[in-house]
Amino acid sequence: MSLEVSLEVIATTLTDALAAAEGGADRIELVTGLAEGGLTPSYGLIAQVACSTTIPVQVMVRPHSQSFCYNAADVKTMLSDIRAIKGIQNIWNAQGNLCSSQSGHGNASENISDTDIYAMDNVSLSRIGIVLGCLTRDHKIDTDVLQTLLEEAGEMDITFHRAFDEVADQEKAYETLTRYPAIRRVLTSGGKPSALDAFPQLRRLVELSQGSHVAILAGSGLTLEALPALFRETGVREIHFGSAVHGPRGIMDAVDSGKVCAIKKALVANLDR
Repeated sequence: MSLEVSLEVIATTLTDALAAAEGGADRIELVTGLAEGGLTPSYGLIAQVACSTTIPVQVMVRPHSQSFCYNAADVKTMLSDIRAIKGIQNIWNAQGNLCSSQSGHGNASENISDTDIYAMDNVSLSRIGIVLGCLTRDHKIDTDVLQTLLEEAGEMDITFHRAFDEVADQEKAYETLTRYPAIRRVLTSGGKPSALDAFPQLRRLVELSQGSHVAILAGSGLTLEALPALFRETGVREIHFGSAVHGPRGIMDAVDSGKVCAIKKALVANLDR
């Protein structure tokens, strides 16, 4: 097992993303509507975060919070969102900057045409990835929808989100996800509202992931104080923080870079043991 541990932090604004990066986060999950479990953020937010940070950004592709079961209209929306996100990555790679230039010549993103959004398909898509998930009515992975979305995403880095915690059989669902090379991790609380109540299941999933390209990303309900037990009892190597790194009002406050830094230091301390 790799000794490397990575920290992913949820951001809903550019301020959040900058604070997460300043605090030492290894990756950002970019969403809007955090109170609804996370929805697709705006084009402008994705573009600004892409040019203002240097760490990987995983962008949520979720059109609504009604369920994780998507009809044809939902899938069309998700495909359009994926194309737009790919376009931002492509333009970022080609132009190097989507933000206002420091020389005072205006905002480069103002000059981006609709055609540009879908251009430059051969540019590497390594820095911006997407977060998605889709289920059938009987709580299985919707492989038809998933295949359609992954074909549009191409070589982008994919996280399968906590729709995974609503499947009927997590072990079987995990095996299904391993068929797709683009899926690099599964965000899960082990099927419980809090990952802190699912150590045995998380350990089982981590055991299943040994030798696989699909890592287990533990999230929901995590705290700084619980990290030693989490690592000891589950063996998980990727963790995901949301409300616990915000201010006293939780998700109503911005990300606190000091809290992110404290968690990062705890990860390093754990590796030193």
